[in-house]
Amino acid sequence: MGKMKQIFTQWRVIILLLFIVFAIFAIQPQFSSEGVAIRSVDFNSSAANAGIENPSAKITPVAKERILSVNGKVINSLIEYSNIVDSLPVNKTVKVETNQQIYTLIILYSEDGRVDLGIKVVEAATSNLRKGLDLEGGTRVLLQPAEQLSKEDLNTVVDTLKERLNVYGLGDVLVTSASDLAGQDFILVEIAGATEQEVKDLLSKQGKFEAKIGNQSVFVGGKQDITYICRSATCAGIDPQRACTKSPEGGYNCGFFFQITLSPEAADRQASITKDSKIVPGQGGSYLDQELVLYLDDKEVDRLKIGAELKGKSSTDIQISGSGQGRTEQEAVTITLQNMKKLQTVLITGSLPVKLEVVKMDTVSPTLGKAFLNNVLLVGALALLSVISVVLIRYRKVKIIIPMTLALMSEMVMILGFASLVKWNLDLAAIAGLIIVAGTGVNHLIVITDETLRGEAAAIDWKQRIKNALFIIMGAYFTNMGSLIPLFWAGAGLLKGFALTTIAGMSVGVLIARPAYAAVIEILLKD
Repeated sequence: MGKMKQIFTQWRVIILLLFIVFAIFAIQPQFSSEGVAIRSVDFNSSAANAGIENPSAKITPVAKERILSVNGKVINSLIEYSNIVDSLPVNKTVKVETNQQIYTLIILYSEDGRVDLGIKVVEAATSNLRKGLDLEGGTRVLLQPAEQLSKEDLNTVVDTLKERLNVYGLGDVLVTSASDLAGQDFILVEIAGATEQEVKDLLSKQGKFEAKIGNQSVFVGGKQDITYICRSATCAGIDPQRACTKSPEGGYNCGFFFQITLSPEAADRQASITKDSKIVPGQGGSYLDQELVLYLDDKEVDRLKIGAELKGKSSTDIQISGSGQGRTEQEAVTITLQNMKKLQTVLITGSLPVKLEVVKMDTVSPTLGKAFLNNVLLVGALALLSVISVVLIRYRKVKIIIPMTLALMSEMVMILGFASLVKWNLDLAAIAGLIIVAGTGVNHLIVITDETLRGEAAAIDWKQRIKNALFIIMGAYFTNMGSLIPLFWAGAGLLKGFALTTIAGMSVGVLIARPAYAAVIEILLKD
């Protein structure tokens, strides 16, 4: 009891315990979580129209809204959620209860014969630890600007991509700027649960939208010219006047529409351009002799007739239309709505300052990611048991093994707490960093233990031996730091997870855990 009292009154041990408490608070482990968590919400969907919000990227995993029941049926797993949603009838009212409130949804359509609420869900989180794409599945894209950008323009591109992906309804989005050792700028995008094709369509295109009458520009995409874009079912969706028709070449064609509101300046430009236009008769009424032509990335996507009543008139209300094709009518409806969502996204966010080229794209399936995680946990457990066995054979003293094991575990807890606090995704590179930290930690703890035992055997100054051990450890720490810092920029930031985890782990180990272990082992071994 006397030695235990000495241990817990050591200021180094007290600091270690405080950091462990802070780390556990940041991780916020949950022993059980009800329902399934909402990963993302599609706009123009039943869920969005009912008021369910797309989760913010800043929100912690355990704070995400969770679906507890659908039409009174309790949900405890992804399979239960999928089975219940698949059995729902189309065009009926659905009650969705979450841990925050109850929503009333109306299913507007089904996709490929399956009911779609517009909600993507994942298993409810049991902690604030964020898994990277290697462990959770998703798509990672490395983009390179077609020309050299200033720091301000690069930040503009990053912000626009974030807004574009969030507006499109993709959750768990990470967009960061990166550079290599040669100074070339890149943009790294990580999206959990997204397919390769939809990510490529959103990111590889510049998204330059322009509406022209003749050769004169009326308005462009972005908030400067477009103040409002309708995304609800009342003023956006499949155009009932154009409907879906069978194409003579085979397949089906469908049309979409949505309302937008122009700024007064854009409306005045339209009035100025059309004031000298001629009125010609047409099907269903009279129109101007010029059409409003829509261009996306300098390619014409549609032509809209302008009613005669708009000649020389500043009108802020415009209806945008387009189309889509598919092999079946249902496929045509799905593709048409996807085209509408992409066009709406570009109109909301505006075009990028520069075109982006896809340098590298990796996609990991959720099943493969789960297998990675299980293998990592198994290998980690085996490695820990191996280390404990070797150290037990080496020292043959339980009073050395237990503090050493607790010191290693405390380092892991503090690293994970740091990752939760800074919202860092744990991927395979970060886990490799954890393994490196564990390896160097064992080496340092052995150095401290051997120096302490030598002091015991030689009956010389214990504190001097501890100082010698810590001096060796600090020398190795600064050497490793010098070699790890360049990894923040190597590989266009793809090794940043490894570098950050290793540096953070070594820092908490050298500055907090290992000095505390030295104080504990000195008390335990000293008579």
